[in-house]
Amino acid sequence: MKLYNTLSRSVEELTINGGPIRIYVCGLTPQSHIHVGHTRTFVVFDVLRRFLEYSGHKVIHVQNFTDIDDKIIAKAKELGIQPSEVAEKYIQEYFEVMDKLHVLRAHYYPRVTQNIPEIIDFVNRLIDRGYAYVSDGDVYFEVRKFKDYGKLSHQKVDELIAGARVEPSEKKRNPEDFALWKSVSPSEIGWPSPWGKGRPGWHIECSTMIKKYLGDTIDIHGGGQDLIFPHHENEAAQSEALTGKPLAHHWVHVGWVTMGKVKMSKSVGNVVNLVDLLERRESNVVRLALISTHYRGPLEFDDTLLDQAEANLKRISTALFNLHQRVKKDVVDRGERLKPSPKEVLDQFLVSLGEDLDTPRALGILFEFIRTINNALSSDTLTKPDALSALETLNQMLGILGLEFKKPSVDLNTEKLIELILQLREEARMRRDYATADKIRLKLAELGIIVEDTKDGPRWRAKQ
Repeated sequence: MKLYNTLSRSVEELTINGGPIRIYVCGLTPQSHIHVGHTRTFVVFDVLRRFLEYSGHKVIHVQNFTDIDDKIIAKAKELGIQPSEVAEKYIQEYFEVMDKLHVLRAHYYPRVTQNIPEIIDFVNRLIDRGYAYVSDGDVYFEVRKFKDYGKLSHQKVDELIAGARVEPSEKKRNPEDFALWKSVSPSEIGWPSPWGKGRPGWHIECSTMIKKYLGDTIDIHGGGQDLIFPHHENEAAQSEALTGKPLAHHWVHVGWVTMGKVKMSKSVGNVVNLVDLLERRESNVVRLALISTHYRGPLEFDDTLLDQAEANLKRISTALFNLHQRVKKDVVDRGERLKPSPKEVLDQFLVSLGEDLDTPRALGILFEFIRTINNALSSDTLTKPDALSALETLNQMLGILGLEFKKPSVDLNTEKLIELILQLREEARMRRDYATADKIRLKLAELGIIVEDTKDGPRWRAKQ
């Protein structure tokens, strides 16, 4: 498989050494409702994981929760509850909505508060190696000591200072240095450490959890595009300063979700709450919308996008229904086969996903296959074996994309009623009462039932 690597700014072959593919995705700070901007990242990495596992690879997927930080503490004060209660509420909400979106659960969900001893040890070892220093209860990473700083974001340290993308503090030796440990007052939430009571800095948390759960070097490190700097840049610096090894072979970042061409974010106030959205739209609609454009580009999120996804899902569900109907009743084999064959279609689909997870191209192949199926159904040339093969292929593609459909079915009494109506229509035709026969056909069409007259008698299917 080939993936774009932010580090090299090029599409590269994913290095697979025979062992499990280790993936770490930066997760939520659970201080409010999850929004669509977050969700796109988690859905994209879910498709990546499903594709890798379908291709025969074992994957170890880790995604963290930053379950303590200033925003969570502020939210807790506002609500008059403990920070742990705030975090737990939104963590559980995350699981509920991700389950609805068919996002596979990560193998591990480490939390910052459960890894404080390991974080303190990591910071201590950076101090011992000369990359970090203590200043009045805080601990900072000295950026200029790490010669490769800026390699991920492709920026130089002086450019970062000029761009004012650093947090000022009188405790720092240099403006660009970043906090590994922050001191707190005796009344504030914190943990004892060799440097006094405090809380970990944001970046050190992920480095520590990656090392604990996946080792010194992982295969894929992922997250949203906005995490490239400073978060992932700082992660790479502190981890590689400690181990002397690359933190990740591949850095994969998902593009922004925008509304009105403006990045979706809480600070702007243009977020779409996922809980509310799933009350208005079916989960498959949201999921399909989020993978409809290439993951690296921006995704303009609006009702037009959702309406298009809804229409496309109807095409899929109709095709599934009609294939199930055809499987029940075979046709005379006239020697005509689906072209391209289901196997050829699946191969094309897998190739597209193997080229930098090209979901738009993969979806194009899927919908072209549906058009081929529909043509074969309309011309009455789709045999039962071909219908079974097409159904299997379609379900495999949908499974990799994480689009789940219940087995389409018609109530037995409804099916019998349709068959009875068709029988009455046939009797009208036998009497040469074509006006009545046509009226029945048109009325059924209004109800979404298409009647096709064939050499072997009338057949019916759902409207495409």
